[in-house]
Amino acid sequence: MLFKRKCKITFIAHGATLYTEENRICDIESHPPLNERGQEEAENIAKWIVKRSPQVDAIYTGESLSCIQTAKYVAKEYDKDIIIRTDLKNQEFGIWKGLSYTEIEKKYPEMLDKYHEFTSSYAPEGGETLLEFQARVESVINTLIEENLTKRIIVVTHSNFIRAAIRNALELPVEFQNRVFIPTGSATQIKYSQGWNMLMYCAHVPLSV
Repeated sequence: MLFKRKCKITFIAHGATLYTEENRICDIESHPPLNERGQEEAENIAKWIVKRSPQVDAIYTGESLSCIQTAKYVAKEYDKDIIIRTDLKNQEFGIWKGLSYTEIEKKYPEMLDKYHEFTSSYAPEGGETLLEFQARVESVINTLIEENLTKRIIVVTHSNFIRAAIRNALELPVEFQNRVFIPTGSATQIKYSQGWNMLMYCAHVPLSV
């Protein structure tokens, strides 16, 4: 049946960390815990989302510490366990990991110029192009949908992953992906249906709960 709902996914961006506040590139190996602000963000988004969506069937999280910590706040509100998935990981940036963008400009100016010129198809040494990342995100989401047909789920992950999910759902050009701003501690919901997908809301940050 056309437009029959396949799955509704609420994506939650993990709370703030030292790296996000210093605008540093992070991954599983180099990802600090939530800082005080991040803990507050995680608690606020957890309390907000359970009021907006009282029923969820599963809560998934990436394996980075900040994602797991944020997911635990959400899981506490729903009295559910979290399911850790290794494929809900951030884009791989190779030798840029752990660096701020200011440090990249100073240390790898030629690489950064190429990245800006060939946004979709270029990656720093050991990294993953935007096209490769986008294909990986699409595969992960398709798997989650097939495993949760007609269900409502929460996915706690990184801002980059959520941007890629939005691009994929709305079928935007890949190079437009980085024009979407996803703040820490925010919620984005996408309804996946037979025939089309709908962005229900994007990057919502509750002011207070």
